[in-house]
Amino acid sequence: MTTTAEQLSATTLLRFATAGSVDDGKSTLVGRLLHDSKSVLTDQLEAVEHASRSRGQEAPDLALLTDGLRAEREQGITIDVAYRYFATPRRRFILADTPGHVQYTRNMVTGASTAELAVVLVDARNGVVEQTRRHAAVAALLRVPHVVLAVNKMDLVDYAEPVFAAIAEEFTAYAASLGVPGWGSGGDPQENWCTAIPISALAGDNVVEPSAHMDWYGGPTVLEHLETVPVSHDLTACHARFPVQYVIRPQTAEHPDYRGYAGQIAAGAFRVGEAVTVLPSGRTSTIAGIDALGESVDIAWAPQSVTLRLADDIDISRGDLIAPADDAPTVTQDVEATVCHVADQPLAVGQRVLLKHTTRTVKAIVKDIPSRLTLDDLSQHPAPGRLVANDIGRVVVRTAEPLALDAYADSRRTGSFLLIDPADGTTLTAGMAGASFAAADGPEAAADDAEWDF
Repeated sequence: MTTTAEQLSATTLLRFATAGSVDDGKSTLVGRLLHDSKSVLTDQLEAVEHASRSRGQEAPDLALLTDGLRAEREQGITIDVAYRYFATPRRRFILADTPGHVQYTRNMVTGASTAELAVVLVDARNGVVEQTRRHAAVAALLRVPHVVLAVNKMDLVDYAEPVFAAIAEEFTAYAASLGVPGWGSGGDPQENWCTAIPISALAGDNVVEPSAHMDWYGGPTVLEHLETVPVSHDLTACHARFPVQYVIRPQTAEHPDYRGYAGQIAAGAFRVGEAVTVLPSGRTSTIAGIDALGESVDIAWAPQSVTLRLADDIDISRGDLIAPADDAPTVTQDVEATVCHVADQPLAVGQRVLLKHTTRTVKAIVKDIPSRLTLDDLSQHPAPGRLVANDIGRVVVRTAEPLALDAYADSRRTGSFLLIDPADGTTLTAGMAGASFAAADGPEAAADDAEWDF
């Protein structure tokens, strides 16, 4: 007989993030998801009910299930990213509940950076606001494969279909201007980047159970969509990349000549006998052996942690990248990227920083900041000179040593990097190498990106 643990281990995993403007109901939606899917422990629910009664509320405030910081409970807002884990018989979930305030947009970048889906909430009374556009743009920049537009608080607009349709249409136009592929309202999730769902998180309409008040809507509930949206964790079709994390050289009587390069395969697959190139040196060799969990194997794939043994003794250290000889990334010292600035201190032209890419950290200097993005109309403000907290812009960075960097459009794993303050180790900026939006290079680029596959 199959146990519950065995059933869960056989289900797929979906990482998703929630985003939206202040008071759009993100924490309430998350609480409703957890409560109605029976993912809340009894003692947790009792604590929420007690806290709600002490605040004079008759019904439990489900937002308290995620707003754990004292400042969050007192102000009724989300400040930090709250991660929650839950499961249904059909799928396992890792949820990042991100803040809505403009000053915490950088937290949304953190929460969505590894997400396969983003839920963007809109208050039905207010429609699409600047923060809605900001979060949609961040999701597009981060190449999040799927987005749910959750039009919340439909109970406060009498569940009116025209209100929902107008908001969905406005968001459609903005999504198209970002160059993202596909739009739909309750249609085939495999064809849509974004699916619009009318909900009331407070009343539970279309969150887990279908609403009795919106018979004009025939699409999935939020949970049904989360359970059925296609998610691909197959990284073996991507460009094979192996950042070296550690060199194993025991030099013992049992292993006098053993030299292995340990790390986690970032993407793709490696096979014994395959010709590889070591970057940035450019030296070539072949894979003599692959060790995984103490045993020799013929093939290994992402995201396995393995040790590669090469046929030739090459000077390799932490931060080097091993890639197929016929599919190696270009090595460069000039990095052009779109960045989200996440630090309180600004990023200025001429500033000296550290650039961390996979397991490699090198010295660098900010040579230029060509533009800052204005999210209202997606226009570029030229030569701003610096970026401040929550700004999104283009930068040109010159590194002291060569980097084997992919375009972010080709790989979210090896196309991303961080800029770090060398004085105190503060993370300054999250960067995405290459072009930004699909439409940034014109209609042909948008057509090329019609099928995002990450």
